[in-house]
Amino acid sequence: MPKYSGGTDGDAELDRMFRALADGTRRAMVARLVHGPASVSQLAEPFGMALPTVVQHLRVLEEAQIVSSEKVGRVRTYQLVPDALVPANAWIVAHRRPQERQLDRLGDYLTNHQPTQED
Repeated sequence: MPKYSGGTDGDAELDRMFRALADGTRRAMVARLVHGPASVSQLAEPFGMALPTVVQHLRVLEEAQIVSSEKVGRVRTYQLVPDALVPANAWIVAHRRPQERQLDRLGDYLTNHQPTQED
């Protein structure tokens, strides 16, 4: 598959983000972190995998700037970076099909249009 090399720094950021989110385990970790910070062992619980493997997944998420971590004593805690997924969402919204955008506008119109007795 050819690689596109004429991108910007923003493209590299999106590439890292989408690559990090391409893995189901990492998406599940992000979904867990939506509910608040968690330690590595808490994040590892549902997967039954070794802690070093979990740490590798978390490192990928941290390099993509989706999560951040803090170590207090022997416990490393991870949390979502506020608004980290905004660039990915903006890219997806900007590349939606025109028909979908038209249907969204129609839905907005119908929701906001209050029929009068003349209608």
